[in-house]
Amino acid sequence: MNATSGSGSVGALLLCAAEPEAVRPAAHLLRERLLLAPADATGSGSGAGSGAASRSPERWSVVVPEGKPWLDGGEPVDRVLAGWATALAVGVTWPVLALWWDADRAGFTLASGFRRQVGYEWLADGTPVGEDEAMRTFAARLGLDPVLDMESLAALTRPDADADGRARLLGLIAVLSRLGLTLPAGLAPGEPADRLREAARAQPGAESVEWSGWRDAVRAELDVVENGPVGPWVRGPRARLLNAAQLAAGVSLALWGLRRRSGGWAFAGGVLVAQGALGLAYDRLRARA
Repeated sequence: MNATSGSGSVGALLLCAAEPEAVRPAAHLLRERLLLAPADATGSGSGAGSGAASRSPERWSVVVPEGKPWLDGGEPVDRVLAGWATALAVGVTWPVLALWWDADRAGFTLASGFRRQVGYEWLADGTPVGEDEAMRTFAARLGLDPVLDMESLAALTRPDADADGRARLLGLIAVLSRLGLTLPAGLAPGEPADRLREAARAQPGAESVEWSGWRDAVRAELDVVENGPVGPWVRGPRARLLNAAQLAAGVSLALWGLRRRSGGWAFAGGVLVAQGALGLAYDRLRARA
């Protein structure tokens, strides 16, 4: 049976190393009906990974599909989730981890910015079919301990007759609990999509995220940019200072070019004036939105 057959064992979770407020704008861009909930020690839920001490200040969120897009489009669940993880991770500073499983396999895909995805896979009976190097890359990108955490991850790549695919994913989550991840009750790998959806709806702080038109999509995309690495240079005090400096430099350069009858320098000054003015206008408009 494949992932598109409609088996109730198919399911998926997206884990984001950021608080829900930061994840929400990016999640809107997926144009899917989703459920978003906290997934760390600050939330009220507890699950696979609860009780572990956090070694990092990151917050975590979990995204649960409300539908079953791997059935609608005919693509396997791992490919659908890999695309979602990439879309969520582009333009933000936090990584996105997609967990997926079906009747035959289980695995994960890690997306981080524009870097190449890294993932690992097990058969349903827990047989490893991924590459050891992928686990090392996974640990490095998440900032896991290269000795203690890597030892736990390496154990997931070795044969174990007592560990099926679900147990392998639970072991992965146990390692991530050292970074503060705490899955809410009921949201565990191996559960069917319908059960995951119901469990997510019952979580305190859970919210629905769904496509609501291009206007909201554009606003969401602007929020993603503003909350990303270049955000301070797009909007806020630093951006206003930069735009004002561009405007002042542009005026001076344009006047200097006109006095010397240099069309090139005058044009360059005009470009700086336009950029500075547009930047200041954008900041003011976004502040009123």
